[in-house]
Amino acid sequence: MKTVKFGGSSLASAEQVRKACEIVNADPARRLVVVSAPGRRADDDTKVTDLLILAAEARLSHQPGTQELSRVIERFADLAAGLGLGQDIVESISQDLQQRLAADHTDTGLFTDTMKAAGEANSARLVAEYLRDQGTEAHCIDPAEAGMILSDEAGNARVLQQSYGRLRSLRERPGISIFPGFFGFSDNGRLVTFPRGGSDITGAILAAAVDAELYENFTDVDSVFAANPRLIDEPCAIAEITYREMRELSYAGFSVFHDEALEPVFHAGIPVAVKNTNNPEASGTRIVPERQVGQVPIVGIAGMSGFCSVYVSRYLMNREVGFGRRLLQLFEDEAIPFEHTPSGIDNLSVIIREDIFDHATEERVLRRIRTELAADEVSVERGLALVMVVGEGMRHTVGLAARATTAFARAGVNLEMINQGSSEVSMMFGVKDHDVDAAVQSLYAEFFD
Repeated sequence: MKTVKFGGSSLASAEQVRKACEIVNADPARRLVVVSAPGRRADDDTKVTDLLILAAEARLSHQPGTQELSRVIERFADLAAGLGLGQDIVESISQDLQQRLAADHTDTGLFTDTMKAAGEANSARLVAEYLRDQGTEAHCIDPAEAGMILSDEAGNARVLQQSYGRLRSLRERPGISIFPGFFGFSDNGRLVTFPRGGSDITGAILAAAVDAELYENFTDVDSVFAANPRLIDEPCAIAEITYREMRELSYAGFSVFHDEALEPVFHAGIPVAVKNTNNPEASGTRIVPERQVGQVPIVGIAGMSGFCSVYVSRYLMNREVGFGRRLLQLFEDEAIPFEHTPSGIDNLSVIIREDIFDHATEERVLRRIRTELAADEVSVERGLALVMVVGEGMRHTVGLAARATTAFARAGVNLEMINQGSSEVSMMFGVKDHDVDAAVQSLYAEFFD
């Protein structure tokens, strides 16, 4: 049994839906299919999920939201017409969307998640209807009935362990099961969503739950590349990559695969295949537990903006037992997750995401650090980007850091920090936001060209 996931670009038009269904029918093992909401049909188009968010925001701003919702209904109507489906499915989807928009919105988190999830929920209904119309036994699965139980965190839910036992029964269902990605339900029955791009997570959870032989993730590229194709002309394709390598690269901005989606399949030991809906015969990229390391120690390079650094200095910090714990406890109290903590003997930097560290939060946190930890110096540096060099072969290769810093020097990129993980699978460089593209390009030229 294989679990298959199709992203938004694979379901954006009737032609794409046909391709996806042909791929499903081409292999009898593809019995559990996860679908995203329809994505962009062209660069100037808008994703269905973004339209749903606009409708939700309008309603929460005491506006009707009907204009935004009509664009969503129109998208699904176009899909149904292009697939030769009757008006009944369009009316059913339209009624569902209108009911969601008219629902009580006192709980803004619940309302917003309910609206966002409509894209995947109705995409699954449409795909199942088309498969049945083509003579294939297909069933649209309700995540609540199937047992997709998530933590009660609107827009940022995580799967609960009891889900796996409940979802395992999907193995026994006849025909093809079409499962909407991106959302589930909390223990008390509230609809909650994963972070954006969370359909990847849904697919990985289901693959682990049913003990699939393979998790196939279909998108719009032939494979994962060693660097962003928008920055590098024809970058090297990656044939095979480990879970750890893919996790590091996804974290640093590889948008082809959600960085949280690897956890379920990692623990279950299920390989992942990233493939192209428009070219399903291409070999794609396999994500595996272990791989043979070739002559190139680096598998990929990625960069992502949007970070800031909280710098804390205290003389003889290294002699003060519990200082690091108390500092991180302060961030926990403020519900601020940290990304990295590079340190010296008398100083420590906490790298966090800028979008969760507004200026009011910054003032409060810095005041607490000064008063509660008696820090000698506290400052914040904004506008940082993290650039990751990733590869299982790094631990056995001498001189990689020297080559990387030389590449930065050639490109005129100033380094703000360097941090290497204890696993030695990745090396992180902090640079200014405006230097991130040049940093990635210079590293790619050094290690791949």
